[in-house]
Amino acid sequence: MDTPLTTIAVVGLGTMGTGIAEVLTRAGREVIGIDISEAAARQAVASLEASTARAVSRERITEQERRDILARFRTFSDLQAAADAELVIEVVPETYEIKQQVFRELDAVVSPTTILATGTNALSVTRLAAESQRPERVLGLHFFNPAPAMKLVEVVSSVLTAPPAVESVTRLARELGKEPVAVGDRPGFVADGLLFGYLNQAAAMYEANYASREDIDAAMKLGCGLPMGPLALLDLIGIDTARTVLEAMYTESHDRLHAPAPVLGQLSAAGLTGRKAGRGFYTYAAPGSQDVVPDALTPSKSAGAVAGREVSSVGVAGSGTMASGIAEVFAKAGYSVVLAARSQEKADTAKGRIAKSLERSVAKGRLTEEARDETLARITAAGSLDSFADVDLAVEAVAEDLEIKRQLFQTLDKVCKPGAVLATTTSSLPVVAVARVTSRPQDVIGMHFFNPAPAMKLVEVVRTVLTADDVHATVREVCVKVRKHPVDCGDRAGFIVNALLFPYLNNAIKMVEEHYATLDDIDAAMKLGGGYPMGPFELLDVVGLDVSLAIEKVLHSEFRDPGLAPAPLLEHLVAAGCLGRKTGRGFREYARR
Repeated sequence: MDTPLTTIAVVGLGTMGTGIAEVLTRAGREVIGIDISEAAARQAVASLEASTARAVSRERITEQERRDILARFRTFSDLQAAADAELVIEVVPETYEIKQQVFRELDAVVSPTTILATGTNALSVTRLAAESQRPERVLGLHFFNPAPAMKLVEVVSSVLTAPPAVESVTRLARELGKEPVAVGDRPGFVADGLLFGYLNQAAAMYEANYASREDIDAAMKLGCGLPMGPLALLDLIGIDTARTVLEAMYTESHDRLHAPAPVLGQLSAAGLTGRKAGRGFYTYAAPGSQDVVPDALTPSKSAGAVAGREVSSVGVAGSGTMASGIAEVFAKAGYSVVLAARSQEKADTAKGRIAKSLERSVAKGRLTEEARDETLARITAAGSLDSFADVDLAVEAVAEDLEIKRQLFQTLDKVCKPGAVLATTTSSLPVVAVARVTSRPQDVIGMHFFNPAPAMKLVEVVRTVLTADDVHATVREVCVKVRKHPVDCGDRAGFIVNALLFPYLNNAIKMVEEHYATLDDIDAAMKLGGGYPMGPFELLDVVGLDVSLAIEKVLHSEFRDPGLAPAPLLEHLVAAGCLGRKTGRGFREYARR
């Protein structure tokens, strides 16, 4: 079975099949493209002609190389054409019936040594292999879209797959310039297994009218550095495809987080399957277009506009990294800032941290020395909250402890002038719980910055049922003035980002607990296959495992969903004092500084 895999058949010439064919022909393989639709075959050839023409114009390949690539791609309408292939990759529609029929017909056509690969990301490779006369040569070969650009390939073994077959396609993947990750047979495998649960929760969040589609997508792009928001990504993948994957995942896991959100079924039934249909969560200029056009759900910039309160001075309570970063943000934007801590010494230290941050910006050419000096001059360090008497906006950034925040807000209520807006930067506690300890809960709002505050563009604006409209308007206006992107969300655990991010991280930990995949493979899969800037275990160690566990517990307590219960492995690591980079050990070990 250790064959060179020089002649490869691709069955199904849709977007994915065409992309895989391009990757193979560019790598010097003879490719037999097979599709029952002559139109699909013509489109595949045209697509390869267009992509190689672009490559010539950009001087990435020569005209002779282009002609050689095109000559290596032949198309047919009958599976008999696969007779001489050493590897067949099927990427036909995601149904057992169609795929099993393809495998049965291939059994009668190909050599006994030919490897049969399914491109499924939702169906059981084992079940498909069991239908073959030679199940030991059947495996999964899951490319990611667009195949020419995406580096990840998941190589999926069933309990029936022979190791030499796995070795052959793994070697092929590397020769194609891809990063192969070995995984077992379960719906979604690694990347989609984590990705689709997250996408499903985003759809459910939208369906519950918790946040707008625009705010959900902006929050995950700006708060997590993702290339696309979840709802836009569902439109790209195809809402019907996503629902199929989730159904398969739920059938196996019975985890409510995988039960497809009803809105996915409703959109699919209506034919609103995303970009390919011209409409899904968003509306597009035409079927297949990536250009979003305004529709009835597009927010109006003028509708229901309420004037905000005047803000010229800001108080920031706290002495940690977040408080310093927020004070720097406001001072850079021209606001007069009072940075108050529990002592003058702590306040001076916090201001010193800002001075160092500004100095780094000067050294990198991002800030002039004059701007640095002007920014520092706007910041007054104070050892008491009494200094907040005249501020228009007070922002607390103290420890994430409800009792500490309540005590602070009781003090702000006494110190701050009437009409001042009081904001909490909590990431997981109920905003209304701190609002209720004041005599003016209508003036209290959540203003969740992300760390590091000077660099991160997102602010989650969290209004309670008691927050006044003009207070909400004030904070949104201030966010724009300090060059942040505000997103609106209600007062519930996790808001947008943490409510979608931490269940995904928790599910990654569960994969390791179940010995399904390694830390390195999972991190690689999410970076290469999902476009994540960091893998889940890299991120957990940066955030801190104790912080992550605390957020997981809050989410589980609020939503009471068994699937949100913190993974035992996370609890064990925290109990052992392995908290991530800050302690030198978390999921990985780090060099002590």
